[in-house]
Amino acid sequence: MNFVEELKWRGMIHTIMPGTEELLEKEKPVTAYLGIDPTADSLHIGHLCGVMMLRHFQRCGHKPMALIGGATGMIGDPSGKSEERNLLDEETLRHNVACIKKQLAKFLDFESNEPNKAELVNNYDWMKDFTFLDFARDIGKHITVNYMMAKESVQKRLNGEARDGLSFTEFTYQLLQAYDFYYLHQNKNCKLQMGGADQWGNITTGSELIRRMSGEECYALTCPLITKSDGKKFGKTEKGNIWLNREYTSPYIFYQFWLNVADDDAEKYIKIFTSLTKEEIDTLIEEHKQDPGRRVLQKRLAKEVTIMVHSQEDYDMAVEASNILFGKATKESLLKMDERTLLDVFDGVPHFEVALDDIKAGIKAGDLCVEKAPCFPSKGEMRKLTQGGGVSINKDKLDNFDRVITTDDLLDGKYILVQKGKKNYFLLIAK
Repeated sequence: MNFVEELKWRGMIHTIMPGTEELLEKEKPVTAYLGIDPTADSLHIGHLCGVMMLRHFQRCGHKPMALIGGATGMIGDPSGKSEERNLLDEETLRHNVACIKKQLAKFLDFESNEPNKAELVNNYDWMKDFTFLDFARDIGKHITVNYMMAKESVQKRLNGEARDGLSFTEFTYQLLQAYDFYYLHQNKNCKLQMGGADQWGNITTGSELIRRMSGEECYALTCPLITKSDGKKFGKTEKGNIWLNREYTSPYIFYQFWLNVADDDAEKYIKIFTSLTKEEIDTLIEEHKQDPGRRVLQKRLAKEVTIMVHSQEDYDMAVEASNILFGKATKESLLKMDERTLLDVFDGVPHFEVALDDIKAGIKAGDLCVEKAPCFPSKGEMRKLTQGGGVSINKDKLDNFDRVITTDDLLDGKYILVQKGKKNYFLLIAK
């Protein structure tokens, strides 16, 4: 596989330095790195395009390196940001680095004995003993302030887009990132740096520093910043980021995010966020165009990404959970669901608190769903609906209005799902 060709048809190249393609054809494996900021203890889907670049790079026989910015994470990067970020302490950074390492292992092969096995490095390891005076003398003298000021990311901040301009701390970020590239070139024979389009200025400063300090050429390649067809920011929902950590974003919500993308976005995202071949994707696109209502692209995209980030089991559970709201699921699938998924699935339905003591004592369904929780306006209406088979408790048809509800009916020891007709749900929470 040709790495640049692979990225081109996937729409994953924004800018590429001349000579990059020739380097990758001439040498194998070439070592390339991509930096990841450890500002949280999980990656979110905004990181995924960069991670997929590393994944494709390894699949093409080259050696990927993920650089966790333990040192630069203490400073903050001005590129594409309108304000200075919070600086992290050492203990938080160490925790974040360990968590990110674990997540990256799902995408990259760190364990094999192949010459192109992935490697993870942390720039804190080589920056922690570097004194300010040494850095200013040995590194700072090679890059002029004029050169650094000309970068678009710096210009944006200086031209009033940010209220407070640019701190000296942030201004040094460009040089620190450039030194990372120089260090990895000298110590790991790294010849290529990859990143998002907003990193182009920082990356080219690195290749310039290498040229000035060692006389050697190194290269740069960036991917576009992912957007949505409606112009809104990719990877964000009303509730915030879509995280790769299941504690922050459940596999069900993760699956739903991909399932609900627009048709145009699905066509773009399936190329970027999966490892499916061009032939497979072209076939899916054609199939989707024949009948967009079946959402072939979205379903396959959601499947591939959910299995890659989580697991086949999580994907199966997310599909089952998705079916519950559309009436296709059984009581068994409800019982299999963990509490987090149950709450995510029924996030938008009315929730009512009921007394656990009433359930322990045993309470008639009519009393519970009318008097204790207003699921029905009257017992008469509930009785009538029950007789017509229109009421379910935990996906089981209620055949007797006076059936006694007990603790045996509680899901996860505290929930009861009441269904009225086909589409109306109520979640009772016993406390």
